[in-house]
Amino acid sequence: MPDVTEQLQAVPLFSELNQRQLKRISRDFRDRRFKAGTSIVRQNEMSGIGFFIITEGEASVLVDDREVAWIGPGKHFGELALISETVRTATVTARTPLRCLEITFWDFRRIAKDNPDIAWKLLQYVTGLLIDERLSRAQAFSVVS
Repeated sequence: MPDVTEQLQAVPLFSELNQRQLKRISRDFRDRRFKAGTSIVRQNEMSGIGFFIITEGEASVLVDDREVAWIGPGKHFGELALISETVRTATVTARTPLRCLEITFWDFRRIAKDNPDIAWKLLQYVTGLLIDERLSRAQAFSVVS
């Protein structure tokens, strides 16, 4: 299995960070394991406090009780939890035994405060998510109209 810094580099949120930055942030990630059927986070709840990168296994993503995706190794979830203290936007449940890397929001916030370049990358990434969401809504609206 690749080391933590290699796995972080494959995540869009961290892909533009240099090796020093990746090594710094990798120190705060922890290995987590979940049994099949375990809901790691739940939509509309303050469930979980972190960001997860799947290293082994598969998970199901549900929005409004409708499965919208399956995710596996290299995929991630919970990036909004790194900067927001709001309810989860989806439920993520382990379909198989699941192994993840996790960083808690308080560890990430400390890193972001001490390393503005990492914080800036997060801001750019989240802005990109918002832009994509707006474009998708605009396209859906134009199809309906």
